[in-house]
Amino acid sequence: MSKVSGTPFGVTKKGEEVRELTLDNGTISCKIITFGATVRTLTVPGRDGAVDVVLGYDTLAEYEENGGYFGAVVGRYANRIAGGRFVLNGKEYTLARNDGPNHLHGGNVGYSHRVWTVEEAGADRAVLTLDSPDGEEGYPGHLQARVTYALEGSALSIHYEAVSDRDTPCNLTNHSYFNLSGQGSGDVLAHKVQLFCSAYTPAGETSIPLGTVDPVEGTPMDLRVPTPIGAHIGEPFQQLVWGHGYDHNFVVDGQPGALRPAARVCSQATGVGMEVETNSPGMQFYTANFVENGRKGKGGAVYSSRHGFCLETQHFPDTPNQPGFPSATLKAGERYDQTTRFRFFLLEG
Repeated sequence: MSKVSGTPFGVTKKGEEVRELTLDNGTISCKIITFGATVRTLTVPGRDGAVDVVLGYDTLAEYEENGGYFGAVVGRYANRIAGGRFVLNGKEYTLARNDGPNHLHGGNVGYSHRVWTVEEAGADRAVLTLDSPDGEEGYPGHLQARVTYALEGSALSIHYEAVSDRDTPCNLTNHSYFNLSGQGSGDVLAHKVQLFCSAYTPAGETSIPLGTVDPVEGTPMDLRVPTPIGAHIGEPFQQLVWGHGYDHNFVVDGQPGALRPAARVCSQATGVGMEVETNSPGMQFYTANFVENGRKGKGGAVYSSRHGFCLETQHFPDTPNQPGFPSATLKAGERYDQTTRFRFFLLEG
């Protein structure tokens, strides 16, 4: 890299410098820090002015120390792997159990807690890369990941790429917590959500899929028409009880591999709407159920449970142990290629 990009954002406990990049195309803007390739701010037009729609922190120490993966890219395998183990090509691999009995979001030091390298930084586009050695967090294969953030009109596009020299599970996503009423504005229960998902993968008590793909019809998981997030979240439906709300993988309608609609969410408070497109097979809808009450956020904001929502486009959870799910194995020499686009608009009226 010929020049240092961005501005200083702090130094990790290991002594690594973290930078902050600013993207702005005149319509929307965002700030990305190299720690976790994290989206720290995302500012979009609202009815009464600009609105920062993602939760985050003011300091690097808070990103290092707090749980929740706010805004980060997670991997090598986003979501959970049962028992922290899987078998690939006849060999068993053991991973950290960092979520009760299971492995979550890449382990003790996943991609969310690594400092990424800036390959390219422009006014409206940034490319960050990460070198993940063979055996890191127990995963096979030397994997090289590349994430491109690009502002495209009123959209933030995230393009994930990866190559590995050995077969390995690979599942990358962004873990931003959105609040379209503005970060720090309170809970998101009045937001109307629409998921273009006719099925989901029910999970057990520790959030591991049961192996089935079930229709949402006739259940509180049916969000195919615009529905307030809070409308059914407290119902005594076993899936919601175990998840403490929504924390489930939904199957995105249409053909995996093709960019297609996955979700639409709106806030009447600010008039901000967001549409999500992805080429991933699934998407985790999570309502920040485990964010503890009173967590300090950006600019003096205070966050609590259900003050944000995540739409984590992904392969299905625990796919390495679920032969009935679409494969999440990245074959040696092949290219992982995933795109998600968050497009923002103003509601009419």
